[in-house]
Amino acid sequence: MSPEELWSPSSWKSKPIAQDVEYQDPVHLSKVLSKLETLPPLVTPSEIERLRHQLALVQRNEAFLLHAGDCAESFDACTHENISAKIGLILSFSLILVWGVRLPVVRIGRIAGQYAKPRSSKTEKIGDREVLSFRGDNVNGDVSLRFVCSVPRLDPNDRTPDPERLLSAYFHSSTTLNHVRSLLTSGFASLHHPRDWSLSHVRSPSLRKEFEKIVESLSDALDFSRTIGLESGPAFEQGGGRSTVGEVDFYTSHEGLMLEYEQALTRAMPIPAAAHADKAFYNTSAHFLWIGDRTRQLTGAHVEYFRGIRNPIGIKVGPSMVGEELVRLLDIVNPSKEAGRVTLITRYGAGKIRDYLAAHIKAVQKSGHPVIWMCDPMHGNTLTSSTGLKTRNFGTIISELTWCLKIHAECASRLGGVSLEFTGELNDDGFSVTECLGGSMELSEEQLPLRYQSFCDPRLNFEQSLDVAFLISNYFKLERRGEKHDVLYTELSRQPPA
Repeated sequence: MSPEELWSPSSWKSKPIAQDVEYQDPVHLSKVLSKLETLPPLVTPSEIERLRHQLALVQRNEAFLLHAGDCAESFDACTHENISAKIGLILSFSLILVWGVRLPVVRIGRIAGQYAKPRSSKTEKIGDREVLSFRGDNVNGDVSLRFVCSVPRLDPNDRTPDPERLLSAYFHSSTTLNHVRSLLTSGFASLHHPRDWSLSHVRSPSLRKEFEKIVESLSDALDFSRTIGLESGPAFEQGGGRSTVGEVDFYTSHEGLMLEYEQALTRAMPIPAAAHADKAFYNTSAHFLWIGDRTRQLTGAHVEYFRGIRNPIGIKVGPSMVGEELVRLLDIVNPSKEAGRVTLITRYGAGKIRDYLAAHIKAVQKSGHPVIWMCDPMHGNTLTSSTGLKTRNFGTIISELTWCLKIHAECASRLGGVSLEFTGELNDDGFSVTECLGGSMELSEEQLPLRYQSFCDPRLNFEQSLDVAFLISNYFKLERRGEKHDVLYTELSRQPPA
């Protein structure tokens, strides 16, 4: 019997599991999981198969992949304003990419399910108390966010893992996904009014000017298309009618960390358009899931689970991964070497990327495995400010991204996408968050506390995100023109690794 035949949605239970959550009441957990098994899928096999096809295009350098959103979502952030701002930023970023890269952009949001977070320790200190670590809103509560007279109010029950939070995660994911779908089918994504996504949030005159150039050129192109009859214009979109420039594909993702939850939403369903009504196991909680750097053990539970689902998957690749291990992992999760199946998300840190990326690229090339290479310049570059806040330096983020592009070019490879933690959230006064240092707004350490809202990792704000978009766009624009010099490589002399 082959390994594929031995797989089942629950076969991961026979393997050692990392980052497990210990529930005090297994009977309660069982009831919650039984309920989840009966609830409707959040995504469909047809959507998943469409993403697989589009990721195969990315792999063939016929499209570019944008993976972006929060490090960890919160239930409280599930609002119309926050979701709309996040989608608006993703649309703005991808529009800038399309203009420079001149390829379709596949958009995958870290949204509608990214509630869990891995931790390096089971406990943490809050004040002089040691409590269970916060594992995300779908596990327990973040008591450190609640203060009375500037003193943390500790309720031990907040940190006790509660199975009911898994149901809350499902319903918040469903609500988020429903609103995203309604936005994207009601004209929100229309290229006829991209200013609605961005310009009201951007303070930087230079960014506004650059974005306006794209919008003006786009308007001219759309006017020309309407004149010759290729595009029917905004009137066609009234009432939710489909239009090439009116709607976009958008996919959801999260780290597949909570395997009980993932198993409960894994269903055997017919493969769309397959012969003989063949079935496969789809994880219906999201279109795309990834294995984290802490849970990618070759004989572990997470790899066992991921090898059997038909969804396209991501694998985080960091400094602790050696080339041989990476190839063996690919052999397990993609033995048939299917196109569009695996995306490798590299996250080394600006100071380490030159020591590891080239070796990983060469090992995968030698193995013959088809993969998408995506750069995560965020996770390896987190630091603590002098005031104790977790932050990241924009220059260091750009440095890792720059080196990633350069090393891929030297290895006859190609960067297929970028994974970023960013947010379009605004405070009540209409200002972006202040969590990462630098960027065109030159955010300083003294300004970090002004609008620091993340309860997980620091995120790029609206303007910093568009800074990154223009850098990537300019790189590929110059590459299209056959120019050897590009703006990103020049960043190496000005933005040294931390």
